[in-house]
Amino acid sequence: MENRERLQRIYDSTEYIKERLGGNVPFAGIVLGSGLGKLADCIENPVTIPYKEIPNFAVSTAAGHKGNIIAGTLGGKYVVAMQGRFHYYEGYPMEQVTLPIRVMKLLGIKYLFVSNAAGGVNFDFHVGDLMIIKDHINLLPNPLIGKNLDEFGPRFPDMTRPYEPAIIRLAKEISAFEGIELKEGVYLASTGPTYETPSEYKFFRTIGADAVGMSTIPEVIVARHSSIPVFGMSVITNEAHDDYAEDFFNDGDDVVKAADAAADKMTRLFTELISRLY
Repeated sequence: MENRERLQRIYDSTEYIKERLGGNVPFAGIVLGSGLGKLADCIENPVTIPYKEIPNFAVSTAAGHKGNIIAGTLGGKYVVAMQGRFHYYEGYPMEQVTLPIRVMKLLGIKYLFVSNAAGGVNFDFHVGDLMIIKDHINLLPNPLIGKNLDEFGPRFPDMTRPYEPAIIRLAKEISAFEGIELKEGVYLASTGPTYETPSEYKFFRTIGADAVGMSTIPEVIVARHSSIPVFGMSVITNEAHDDYAEDFFNDGDDVVKAADAAADKMTRLFTELISRLY
C-alpha cells in the first residue's frame, strides 16, 4: 500500500505538469540552487508553474529560492527547470525533497543538471569560483532508504560514477573555448541549517571534500537510481576555512549575492552543454 501511495503522488504531480507543458517533452531537467535562479530568466517562451499549484509539491522556504517550475527552450532544446529546491533542513522528508526528480524522469528527461551554492573548504577555492562536481560525500539521510520503488530502479544502485564523465569532459572543452575558469572537486552535503564550525570545515577537508553545502546529493542519488546521467556544479559563495578572524560571521544574504554574481557564467556553460548534448 505504501509504495502505491508514493507512486500515485509522483504520477499526480507528473500529470499536472504534463498538462501545462502542452505536449512538450523536456530534454533535460535543471535544479537551480540558492541565488542561481536567474538561469531560468534565459529560458525562451517560458511556462511558469508555481510549486504551490502542483499536487504534492513542497514549497521552497530558503533564501534565494523562488519556488517555480520554468519550462521552455534553452540551448535550442526544451527543458524544465526548478527555480529553487526543497531541503531536508526545511523539515521535508527525503521522499518530498526528491519527488521532483522522479517527476522529471516520468516527464521524459534524458539528463539532469544540478547546481548549488557551496562553501569552499579547499584553500585554492575563492568566492565566485565555479566547481564541477566530480564526486560527493553524503552526510544526509539516503533518499532510497525504505521500500524500493522498483518501477524506477534497483534496490542497490551503482554509484561508481554519480556525475557523468562524458559531460564533465565536454564542460571542460566548452569552458576552455569560452574562457570560463573552472575548478573541479568533491562536494560534501550535511544536514544544515547551521553553517559548519571551523573544526567541521577542517574535518571535511581532511576526508577529501573541496566544497560543502546542504543539498543536491539526494537529488543525484535518485537520478542515478533511475539511470539519468547527471552534471553537477557548485558556485563557491564563501571560503569555508578554519582560520577565521574573531569577528568573522557567515551570512546567508552574502551567499545569495555571491551566487548571483557567478550565475551568468554558469548559465552560459549549462546552455552550451545542453545545445551540444543529444
